[in-house]
Amino acid sequence: MREVFKNLYCGNENDFMCNPAAREMAVIHACKEPYHRLYVGYSGRGCPKDSPHYYWKEEVPGRLALNMIDAPDPKFFHKPMIDKALEYIESYLNEGFKVLVHCNLGESRAPSLCLLYLIKHGIIKGNTLEDCEAEFMKVYPEYNPGAGMRGFVKEHWILYRDNLPY
Repeated sequence: MREVFKNLYCGNENDFMCNPAAREMAVIHACKEPYHRLYVGYSGRGCPKDSPHYYWKEEVPGRLALNMIDAPDPKFFHKPMIDKALEYIESYLNEGFKVLVHCNLGESRAPSLCLLYLIKHGIIKGNTLEDCEAEFMKVYPEYNPGAGMRGFVKEHWILYRDNLPY
């Protein structure tokens, strides 16, 4: 678990499971397994598409589970779900909480969310996504997004940078 900005931490599943300090933080579980499945309570291959919690569920205050897999195609990343995560980070940071964003390995989904948050708030700046990624890797060298997550970030980062509507 690394602090990527004041009170914003990024990491992997073990950082949440094995670090007692994480229990005191607001947490975004940027992974379908096991958290989204557990919080929503489905047992099949995937969450029923008609579930009101298909994209996310806030189980208790301070715990948000996203229905995210590290898919190979950007079409599997739903922008309103990403926006929910970024709003969640902002809300809890503004309330004075530490926030942990984690996925299973801490390489793709969670760091991509943190990167987009930092871009959106002008903390990381750049004329290109590659410039922003290079800056981010100075604080989070584990960043290694999968093709789908990277594709989503590449398609949308400028919207976040310039605070443009979808």
